[in-house]
This record gives sequence, structure tokens and C-alpha cells, in this order.
Amino acid sequence: MPQDRLARVPVSLTVVGSINLDLVAKTARLPRPGETLTDASFTQVSGGKGANQAVAAAKLGAQVTMIGCVGDDAFAEPAVAGLRTAGVTPAWISKPGQTGVALIVVDEAGENTIVVAPGTNMELRPEDIRLPDDAPILCQLEIPIDTAEWVGDNAPSEFFLNAAPARDGAPAADVVIVNQYEYEVLHDRSGVIVVTHGAEDAVAFEDGVEIARATPPPVQAVDGTAAGDAFTACLVVSLLEGRTRDEALRRACIAGALTASRFGAQTSLPTAAEVDALL
Repeated sequence: MPQDRLARVPVSLTVVGSINLDLVAKTARLPRPGETLTDASFTQVSGGKGANQAVAAAKLGAQVTMIGCVGDDAFAEPAVAGLRTAGVTPAWISKPGQTGVALIVVDEAGENTIVVAPGTNMELRPEDIRLPDDAPILCQLEIPIDTAEWVGDNAPSEFFLNAAPARDGAPAADVVIVNQYEYEVLHDRSGVIVVTHGAEDAVAFEDGVEIARATPPPVQAVDGTAAGDAFTACLVVSLLEGRTRDEALRRACIAGALTASRFGAQTSLPTAAEVDALL
């Protein structure tokens, strides 16, 4: 029986990261500086790199706990609605202030511009966090850098880092996932680093030596907002399931491509069955 068809015990994963509410305008094209467009349609969806990756991992079959921070405003509940729907175990906290918000414009080709007002995501401190005894940890950099560093130093098992957005002082990790622009900042990292190049390919390096490469399937791009989050979550879950690096990278490319072919962030994330169908 092919490896991807084997019955698997669900893996456990704790995600430490951002929780946002995405305010999304879909328009024919992106505006130029100073230009006003009036043809947009509007929606609001749960988002944030941390929450997106937690939902993605849950939809791929993992047992996921989410640690993050929301405000005490009206945006808090809709920001975590996607986590609740996906069955993610809640470990987020509320603090006085504004829940993180992402302002997103998406054009007909799936290109987007994103501006984030991080709000209480930047209030997540080490003293707020209770890590599990043995579960692997996945973290991003939409929280304070010293908090991410503390999480990496205290991770009880494997520590995975999606170093996005790229920042100096990003903590070391067992596996680092970046896009081609973030790689320019972190290219000198030792260990395993996985670099995505959008619709072209993804490459894994270990101590600077290429160890795996995969190409995503061709899709009609609709919205690339959470494609990187889907890639990251699928790569991490696949590795934790014991899949080879080659297979994990292929699955991650498929998950990212499927997400880019759909509108929205968490609403566009694929299930394990959808990934396997293309694999």
C-alpha cells in the first residue's frame, strides 16, 4: 500500500503565534499609490499566520493546540471563530487592547497586498505561555521576537519555525521555513531550511546542501493569502507523521497550490484527503 494511503495515528502539534481578523477587499486589480478603486467586494475572515497554520494542521488531521493573544474588543471572537470550527484546542488568552487586524486587497490574478496592525499579538509574553510536556511546537514571527526565542529555547520536542516576516534575531529551529525573500535574510542558517518560490518550486537544504525539491501542481490562482501557511502546516504535519522529506515537500507544495486556488485564508485550507487526491 502506498505510504500516503496508510492509516496514521494523529500527530499532536502546538502552535504559538498570531491571531488576526482579516478584512479582505477583492477587486479587479490592485490600486496604484494614491488611487481609489470602487469595484471591490468585502468579507472578513479569521486569519493570522499562527491561527492559519493551526487550522491548516487540524484540517490535515493533526491534534492542534493554539497559543496566542487576542484583545478585549469586538474583533476577538470572529478572529478565533475559524480555530473553533476546525476543532483546535483553545489556549489563547485575552488582554486589554485591539485584536490583530490584517487589511488585505486581492486582485483577479490572486496577487495581494497586506498591511497588518498586530494589536495584542505583540503583547504575547513568555509568562503567558504554558508549553506542553512533549508536543512539537510550530512558531512564526508575528509575535515579539524574544517570545519566539523563549519558545524555541523551551520547546519540549521538535521546534519548527516559519520565519515570517523575516527578522534579525530569529531563533534557531530544527526546521526553518521561509520564502525566497526571507531566505535572503536567513540564508546562512545551519540545519534544515526549506525555501518556497511561489508557483515555481520549493527546495530543502541541510547545512547548505540541497536534499529535496518539489514543484506544485498548476492551478488557477485566486487568492494567495494563506498559501504559505498551508505549505508550512502540511510540511510540518507530514514530517511529524514520519513521511520522507521528499514526500513531505511534495505534499506541502500541493497544499499551498490548493489554497492559492481558492478565496480566503482559513476557508481555503485543504484537507488531507484533498492533498492525497492530487499526490
